[in-house]
Amino acid sequence: MIERRLGASGPVAGAIGLGCMGMSEFYEPVAEADAIAAIHRALEVGMTLVDTSDMYGRGENERLVGRALRDRRDTALLATKAGIVRSADDPAYRGVNGRPDYIRAACDASLERLGVDHVDVYYLHRADPNVPVEESIGALAELVAAGKVRYLGVSELNPQTLRRAAAAAPLAALQSEYSLFTRDVETNGVLATARELGIALVAYAPLGRGILTGTIRSTAALAETDLRRRVPRYDAGNFERNLALVDAFAAIARDLGCTPAQLALAWLLTQGDDVVALPGCERVAQVEENAAAAAVRLDAAGCARIGALFSPGAAAGTRLRDQRFAGR
Repeated sequence: MIERRLGASGPVAGAIGLGCMGMSEFYEPVAEADAIAAIHRALEVGMTLVDTSDMYGRGENERLVGRALRDRRDTALLATKAGIVRSADDPAYRGVNGRPDYIRAACDASLERLGVDHVDVYYLHRADPNVPVEESIGALAELVAAGKVRYLGVSELNPQTLRRAAAAAPLAALQSEYSLFTRDVETNGVLATARELGIALVAYAPLGRGILTGTIRSTAALAETDLRRRVPRYDAGNFERNLALVDAFAAIARDLGCTPAQLALAWLLTQGDDVVALPGCERVAQVEENAAAAAVRLDAAGCARIGALFSPGAAAGTRLRDQRFAGR
């Protein structure tokens, strides 16, 4: 596994990490034994960045990750987040809370669920439009001073807010959606600003929430609760147009002797030594397939061929239906 540093002086992680969100919610159900086996295998193959959040499964994902890491905490770079809030009464509700008192309480609750005394990277999951980002980041910095957090990150900030956040405290990582289907960070100034500030970009949904793997041929099989039923790129009409791109991409992968998922991750890793891919993996087979992407070599011609197919804006449909959760 290739290793990359998060930020100018942050921790070192495998260039491909492990997103744990889907182990507890949002996609098809996963048996706990399968999820824990996937986390263990990820650590064995160098996917050391293990990423969760307090909102995934309303805390259940953190509990799951904590159980998986109980006897191997030192082998993982453990990341979690606070800032997106859920409701016990309305499963569909999403809100944002960046108040310092909330962040401090959320961190303590995450540490308890994870069964650890600190997390390696703690993210502000979204900026609260009602709280100056400097106040939210200040609360995160207090957690570093208290020894509860080692490094700080932010998620889905626009360039202006990212500058303000970085001025308030050192940041190791910025999480943004980034894939062949979602290249916004290349054109909206986010990636350039992160690089200027020495902040690594941790790319979530690098497989387009599964469509880039080529294994999803129809939305009919998706459960009614599946997150992708709320993603515009999976809407009728958009999905079929996007699938045509995926089929052309799969042909390139066959030419190169790898799977579409591996090629999508390999392309992402060529975008810079400051980019870390964070695919969601729920089972050992997915972990092993994705980890092998680190060995796929792409030359300039291959990158150009892929880039021409997936030029920025080529995907049909927006990446989010609720724009409150785009960059602020």
